Amino acid sequence: MSRRELYFYEEIMLLALRDQEGTVAANDASFAFTLGGSLLAELLLMGKVSVEELKKKKLVNLENSSRTGDPLLDECLEKLRDAKRRATLNTWVSRFARLKKLRHRAAQQLCRRGILRADEGKVLLIFTRKIYPELDSGPERELVERLRNAIFTEAEELDPRTVVLVALSDKAGVLKNHFDKKELKARKARIEKIGEGEVTAAAVKEVVDAMTAAIAASVAASAAVSAAT
Repeated sequence: MSRRELYFYEEIMLLALRDQEGTVAANDASFAFTLGGSLLAELLLMGKVSVEELKKKKLVNLENSSRTGDPLLDECLEKLRDAKRRATLNTWVSRFARLKKLRHRAAQQLCRRGILRADEGKVLLIFTRKIYPELDSGPERELVERLRNAIFTEAEELDPRTVVLVALSDKAGVLKNHFDKKELKARKARIEKIGEGEVTAAAVKEVVDAMTAAIAASVAASAAVSAAT
């Protein structure tokens, strides 16, 4: 995979970061689950896993556990391989969302590609935190242009990766970081159409449907637990 060909989780991380500050401009409650969903979506499109519907549950099957060469994706494959029993899409999205230091590890992958740099910033002039300012704006510009062409045109067929990217970006709440909110509102029906898989092949539609439903369910479950405690 070349510098320009990013994995879904890298794309979502890049779209979520404020360019200068190097901090995430996304809803914390849903962002981790979207990253988890991004990892699972990548494995689905790679053919590493498949989804089987059984008694109204969507279970994840491991099809190929060979390494991808990406540390995060390979850790996900290890967890799938070592699981004692099959679990649902929602469960795996939640498990992947809880990978140790997921957000920082996603950003560090972009640092290795020379797109971001790792630095430290101050919070309230006292506390130190890791930040990831942008070094190379080219990959982000390309992502935004792909999203623009998908959302603000009436193209009847989009490539699979762009369809999944639009759906994940919408779930992560990062579209508003790059486009005017009023313009996005006017294209809400188009975004929903893409998110429902109506502009791509049936196999990709299944991936999009499964991932968006799993992310939404994981966010809702997390919110319910938080409200009860």
